[in-house]
Amino acid sequence: MSGGSGLSRRSLLRYGAAGAAAAALPLPAGSAPAPPTPPPAFPLEEATIADLAAKMTSGEETARSLAEKYLARIQTLDRTGPALHSVLEINPDALSIAAALDRERREKGSRGPLHGIPVLIKDNVGTADRMSTAAGSLALEGVAPKEDSFVARRLRAAGAVILGKTNLSEWANFRSTHSSSGWSARGGQCRNPYALDRNPSGSSSGSGAAVAANLAAAAIGTETDGSIVSPSSACGIVGVKPTLGLVSRAGIVPIAHSQDTAGPMARTVRDAAILLSAIAGADPADPATRTAPPFRAEALTALDASAIRGARLGVVRKSISGNNAATDRVADAAVALLKDLGAVVVDPADIETVDDFGKTEIEVLLYEFKADVNAYLAALGPSAPARTLADLIAFNRKHRDREMPYFEQELFERAEAKGPLTEKAYQDALAADVQNARAKGIDAIVQKERLDALVSATGGPAWLTDLVNGDGSAWGNSTVPAVAGYPHVTVPMGFVFGLPVGLSFFGPAWSETRLLSYALAFEQATRHRRPPRFLPSADLATA
Repeated sequence: MSGGSGLSRRSLLRYGAAGAAAAALPLPAGSAPAPPTPPPAFPLEEATIADLAAKMTSGEETARSLAEKYLARIQTLDRTGPALHSVLEINPDALSIAAALDRERREKGSRGPLHGIPVLIKDNVGTADRMSTAAGSLALEGVAPKEDSFVARRLRAAGAVILGKTNLSEWANFRSTHSSSGWSARGGQCRNPYALDRNPSGSSSGSGAAVAANLAAAAIGTETDGSIVSPSSACGIVGVKPTLGLVSRAGIVPIAHSQDTAGPMARTVRDAAILLSAIAGADPADPATRTAPPFRAEALTALDASAIRGARLGVVRKSISGNNAATDRVADAAVALLKDLGAVVVDPADIETVDDFGKTEIEVLLYEFKADVNAYLAALGPSAPARTLADLIAFNRKHRDREMPYFEQELFERAEAKGPLTEKAYQDALAADVQNARAKGIDAIVQKERLDALVSATGGPAWLTDLVNGDGSAWGNSTVPAVAGYPHVTVPMGFVFGLPVGLSFFGPAWSETRLLSYALAFEQATRHRRPPRFLPSADLATA
């Protein structure tokens, strides 16, 4: 679930990702890519959840016909054609589930906005069905947990049709310091649908690419640091990293309990809000949700674009501006628009501690990964081929030709060398993280400038995949809200050489509705989202 930060990617977990080695080589500077063969017309392209629900209500479509159309789209674009490699596995029961939901609609009516809606979920989100929950690894291929994760259970209860599992950076990008994000042994290298030789970013790579390419109505991703917001930005969609405790982590393959969360990835803000509302809620199996303040899940969909008027928004520039001139220009235009929409903009409103997580965050994640993944594997039962992190390390060494053809498992080995969570080194690092991210970080600047939210570019445009060297240098804004456990929303902000970049809204805990409302106002004023063209390389002829 790791992703980006204002830190150098190499100094932490390799934010975002590289891209598909099998894709076309980059073109010379100033060249335009050859026009791709356009995919067949898709009747559901850019359809929202409300659009799909209306089609089912009118009888134009059924849950089964929607599932059939999206499955055919996956075959056309993911398995063949551009070969995105964004979907690892198809749910063999998807069509029968859809047909049952059609019968229920006829006999009892709709369960709600997600009734019959096809969605995809990341391969680390547990499902007790005929699909694997393997975090992209061959070590857990064929393994299903004893029961659904909380997220999968909530989706099914809402009437969603889980079409399949999406590809990801294996083990949510927490295996190697030289990984290529979007690569897993189960699925190979996922591609960015806007330029096939560029990366969709990680670790929720497949979820981002699939939603961007209209392979489902929406998808579930997970994040520890950047893995929802980074691929959402790089793939031109909306992503929401919720407050820690809004969505239960029970049944999700972990990295670190102090930062992990699941969240929605969709093409519109309203669709993301609908999905978030469905998966949010208290869960006795996740202590973080038990300490969450009372809230109504419906409030997450009660968005008000007019809330932008008079909102005090602070522009974070430290460690963000100056990394990419073209992205800076797009971000500056976005800030100007926020002013036009009536926001009171405080510029700059920097987080002074943004660069203070290089050693402490990785220390916390290494300790927690060992403890949390050992607990997860042990709960799978004696039939699981791996019961401990040490078993995973041994499996990867034994199956090096398939598991480690491009990069190693340095993070696994460093985590295995750590002691228990009672050690002072862990406790000191965790305390420093919390202090720097909250009291000295987001809370400090929000209180000082009386802000409603912070804004900045989410990150830069997608970079070329490089399986030889791993992920290239990258930057982003995800670390402080990720470490704080605070909410973070990204929405399409524009394009750089045809590659999407996102605008972030983040702020104090439990401010999701406010952030989503601001994102909705920006989305409605700009309509920057546009479907990909599956170009072989970036269009360098455009600004």
